[in-house]
Amino acid sequence: MLYAVAPLVFLVVGSLATPTSNLEARAASCSFPSPPTTSSLPSAKTIPAGTTFDGKNVRFDRGSGACQGQKEGGDKDAVFLVENGATIQNVVIGANQAEGIHCLGSCTLKNVWFEDVCEDAITIKQSSGTSTITGGGAKNADDKIVQHNGGGNVVITNFCAQNFGKLYRSCGNCSSQTKRTVTINNIIASSGSSLAGINSNYGDVATITTSTLQLTSVKSICDTYQGNSNGAEPPKLTSNVANANCKF
Repeated sequence: MLYAVAPLVFLVVGSLATPTSNLEARAASCSFPSPPTTSSLPSAKTIPAGTTFDGKNVRFDRGSGACQGQKEGGDKDAVFLVENGATIQNVVIGANQAEGIHCLGSCTLKNVWFEDVCEDAITIKQSSGTSTITGGGAKNADDKIVQHNGGGNVVITNFCAQNFGKLYRSCGNCSSQTKRTVTINNIIASSGSSLAGINSNYGDVATITTSTLQLTSVKSICDTYQGNSNGAEPPKLTSNVANANCKF
């Protein structure tokens, strides 16, 4: 792949190649904060529409035994419920949780860190609009970090992902399906299956700027699937292939 910039040195990882110049200028970081204290919530905490919650890097969880592996959870199982237009920032989500953050409308996440993902870290439920995830990171997601169940667009930038299945997945078998889009830039990722999984049959589009990626042992930049609305496991169609749905 050729870039219209000054000559770059590429780091080759498996079948992927990423430029290593100017990495020191990148905003993404994998330096997880050390929380000053832990707050175990008895129920999901709601961040009201249009407000900002600053967690000051406190660790929040739902108490011992909350994680039930890949068992699907609902809003009641989340640590935070973020309403439309709300912002949550400087928060650490601990290992003792089933679901991390549920965005009930368009939301903004800034510097939110997931120390050990249980089912999904972030679930996007907006019907339309754009949710943004800037800074922060997540470790040990057996499956997905960002699960996009609603519609609209998601922007993920300056994010760290370590030991994960998918950084982003457009819901493959939700009962209500729609076109979804995602933009991914400035990512540091290691030991993962793919950065994005989308449903090409619903017109999903993932736009990923590969010149801003720092990848180590990541198998695929983008995969396409044949999504459905009947709950069946969606088959994978393409893997790590640039096309009309996977733009990289």
